[in-house]
Amino acid sequence: MTVRTPLCDLFGLEHPIVGFSPSEHVAAAVSRAGGLGVLGAVRFNDPAELDKTLDWMDAHTDGRPYGIDVVMPARVPAEGTPEKLDRLIPEPHKTFVQDTLLKLGVPPLPDDTQAADGVLGWLHSVARQQIEVALAHPARLIANALGPPPPDVIASAHERGMLVAALAGTAGHARRQVASGVDIVVAQGYEAGGHTGEIGSMVLIPEVVDAVETKATVLAAGGIGSGRQIAAALALGAEGVWMGSAWLATEEYATTTSAPAVTEAVLNATSSDTVRSRIYSGKPARLLKNLWTDAWEQPGAPEPLGMPLQNLLVSEAHQRLIRSGRPEVVPMPAGQIVGRITEVRTVAAVMADLVQEAGQTLEKLTSLR
Repeated sequence: MTVRTPLCDLFGLEHPIVGFSPSEHVAAAVSRAGGLGVLGAVRFNDPAELDKTLDWMDAHTDGRPYGIDVVMPARVPAEGTPEKLDRLIPEPHKTFVQDTLLKLGVPPLPDDTQAADGVLGWLHSVARQQIEVALAHPARLIANALGPPPPDVIASAHERGMLVAALAGTAGHARRQVASGVDIVVAQGYEAGGHTGEIGSMVLIPEVVDAVETKATVLAAGGIGSGRQIAAALALGAEGVWMGSAWLATEEYATTTSAPAVTEAVLNATSSDTVRSRIYSGKPARLLKNLWTDAWEQPGAPEPLGMPLQNLLVSEAHQRLIRSGRPEVVPMPAGQIVGRITEVRTVAAVMADLVQEAGQTLEKLTSLR
């Protein structure tokens, strides 16, 4: 049974599946497999590097649609340079991070490795540069992890024929996003990896669908890792799904620096092995639970700072944790569906199973009438 929804017609997709990943190899493979691959842009501090990567996407998506995802607040914040922001970080926080890395036995960065300004990709000014780069490419979607982007960004995207998506954790968020001109609302439940709210998907998705009525397309995110869960999302009123964690153990993801440690951690994780915390970015985000996250929950650990100060605080630490290659410390956003991931497969194989199971489930439900 072929599963088609209005989302397929909107983008020219074979399947109503949007696949988010920080890996261009994963995003391109999702698009080639008939879904909509969305590249996470937050890791690109240099607009030229993003431009080069989108050139690669243009050449490896076989003419199929793709999108990009940025982290941009709707209101322009007051920002300083990373050096000025660093002065706002309390010394006890810096000491805690260094002491924790020492206790965990995490080695320093190699002498020939420059500590990246990991915070840059989380700044409004850099996200705006990322969008300017994206607007020069044939991307079909710009998604924002922090709600609706500023009005001028939405207008610029629409002028170029691009659609705009925003993640919502409440029905109120969804209403405001639609009022701002957003075309697609991603109803992201509590189970999701990365930045996520406090309402579970089963409750949130129909609330958002009812809130936006027919004014926007609704995608379901959070707790979706099988065809049965895709069918459930469609039954709740969504026109498609947004999936991120499902691709963490794919062969295509193996091209990323953190892949070996992430793959092992994901394959060993159960659905209970994630934690929702502010330690990753300063905003609540679901991560793989490990020795690094445990350290922040111990008595005497400091409270995480707000965004972007928390990003700056842990930027080099994240580099060191990733380079250590140790699955028990790797800092990785991941949703509760990681418990379903038990083997390394290609994106195409994952997509095929998702589509087949979703179709079979919908057929079964139809037979119950």
